[in-house]
Amino acid sequence: MSTGSINVSVENIFPLIKKFLYSDHEIFLRELISNATDATTKLKHLTVIGEAKVDYGNPIIEVKIDKEAKTLTIKDQGLGMTGEEVEKYINQVAFSGAEEFLEKYKDSAKDAGIIGHFGLGFYSAFMVAEKVEIFTKSYKEDSKAVRWICDGSPEYTLEETEKAYRGTEIVLHIAEDSLEFLEESKIRELLTKYNKFNQIPIKFGTKTETLPLPEGSAEDAKAETIEVDNIINNPNPAWTKAPSELKDEDYNNFYRELYPMQFEDPLFHIHLNVDYPFNLTGVLFFPKLANNLNIEKDKIQLYQNQVYVTDEVKGIVPDFLMLLRGVIDSPDIPLNVSRSYLQADGAVKKISSYITKKVADKMVSLFNENREDYEQKWNDIKIVIEYGMISEDKFYEKSDKFVLYPTTEGKYYLWNELVEKIKPTQTDKDGKTVILYATNADEQHSYIESAKDKGYEVLLLDSPIVPHLIQKLEGSKENVSFARVDADHINNLIKKDEPVISKLNDSDKETLKKSIEESISDKKFTVQLEDLDSTDAPFTLTQPEFFRRMKDMQATGGGGGMFGMSGFPEMYNLVVNSNSDFAGELLKKDNAEEKSAMINQALDLAKLSQNLLKGKELTDFIKRSFESLK
Repeated sequence: MSTGSINVSVENIFPLIKKFLYSDHEIFLRELISNATDATTKLKHLTVIGEAKVDYGNPIIEVKIDKEAKTLTIKDQGLGMTGEEVEKYINQVAFSGAEEFLEKYKDSAKDAGIIGHFGLGFYSAFMVAEKVEIFTKSYKEDSKAVRWICDGSPEYTLEETEKAYRGTEIVLHIAEDSLEFLEESKIRELLTKYNKFNQIPIKFGTKTETLPLPEGSAEDAKAETIEVDNIINNPNPAWTKAPSELKDEDYNNFYRELYPMQFEDPLFHIHLNVDYPFNLTGVLFFPKLANNLNIEKDKIQLYQNQVYVTDEVKGIVPDFLMLLRGVIDSPDIPLNVSRSYLQADGAVKKISSYITKKVADKMVSLFNENREDYEQKWNDIKIVIEYGMISEDKFYEKSDKFVLYPTTEGKYYLWNELVEKIKPTQTDKDGKTVILYATNADEQHSYIESAKDKGYEVLLLDSPIVPHLIQKLEGSKENVSFARVDADHINNLIKKDEPVISKLNDSDKETLKKSIEESISDKKFTVQLEDLDSTDAPFTLTQPEFFRRMKDMQATGGGGGMFGMSGFPEMYNLVVNSNSDFAGELLKKDNAEEKSAMINQALDLAKLSQNLLKGKELTDFIKRSFESLK
């Protein structure tokens, strides 16, 4: 037996570890199982290269609770350690830089530094244990088993012991303030959270299995049951396999394994696999999103060598793909000492760029392989794609090959197809191609119909980030502008060199405009006389494209605020058709009260078409309309 002091001048370093190193005490189990996994996989490598002359077999890791003894045990069948190795790896390496490390970071952050630099993973055990024992036996021939024990002070004891089989057994004597870690439900929760896809099978208790009845058994025969190891993890998840080994059904099953509360299959998946200039594997899924921008639920999960790290993957995954689900696994992602936060690093940017490229390539292949199916799924994926176009230039550069522009008629165009289709009819007198769009086919129905009567195509762009997307497209595409169909009368949206016939002279127009302005008390309406077709509506409300777009951008966190749109009042143009019969009737009307009533009734009808007639105004309009029927 030998005793000694851990090489550190701090009187008691363990409280410092507990206080400063890890913000979440529950990760001790992840760290200890990671160590057990490392020991097991290293042994496998040594047996493969012939350095370890042992039978590797089918090793497992076992987690056991003894409530009576207040112990939690993690047992592996890996490399094990000799007494000298315990001295080196437990007593020396772990603290070779720990004092300096803690001194450096204790005031600035609880979590800092790179895991593995200080060998501190094992010592996370002291966050929940008042005493820790290690029973270990090396795989090396003639090595003797040893027992290490430490009660959280710098003193430890190391002695020979009896242990029949190679590997390491760590026994945690759980402290009074951490007794929750003796509850089976808590340990199962942590194993499921952090080690659901651990490389080595993890046994946690046993379970009863029913054996199949032999052929020809009697009808009343009872099946036998046996107790078997309860293996709580899947060591071979989908992302560790080659895509050629997997069918769509396998990917969908894996999706439900990741997100048990998701009952709809994902639309499609993207399998990631790269080994240069960094190692990264994973599977990303496109769920049905429609216009949902909520990313708080069922996020992408980050793993390191099949050990769960976090679902806060900002930085690794480009922002626009945070709406997806799935797994990314990379040993090259730099994490802080508690593996809780990503550290700024050049490799991270490369990983993010790779994922962006992979998604763009997948979109192109999906479109080319089955355009009809892709079109059917467009409404559920467009929010991700449009967000990517706005936020990632590399993604935007490839977008013309897979981004669809749907019309209100249910047709879908790629950008070049759209421009080729509308250019002959929707090019204005200045040579600019005007792309008309609606954001709500029902609310803007009358405006859409007016455009269709002219033979124009109207896109249906209804996601919440459309104003930003339009701004991006107008800034990068040559000689193109977008106009919402209700931004002005259709004649003004696409101005042509066509002769305009006016029924009224300038004096009559001035008189008409003055009468209307005097009758309308609401100053958010700007009266605008237009010489339109006599069959067009007498009054039409439009909302100027620039102001409305800025407001929409501001509402989705965009640049509207930069233009001073914050709190900007609603503004509308009241387009009066001076060639309508109604305009002529107004001019003839001598009774000022009757004229005002006609104007306000017409205005209410225009407001009704824009869904702007509400509250008392709507009640009064309905009452007035019924009165006119008597």
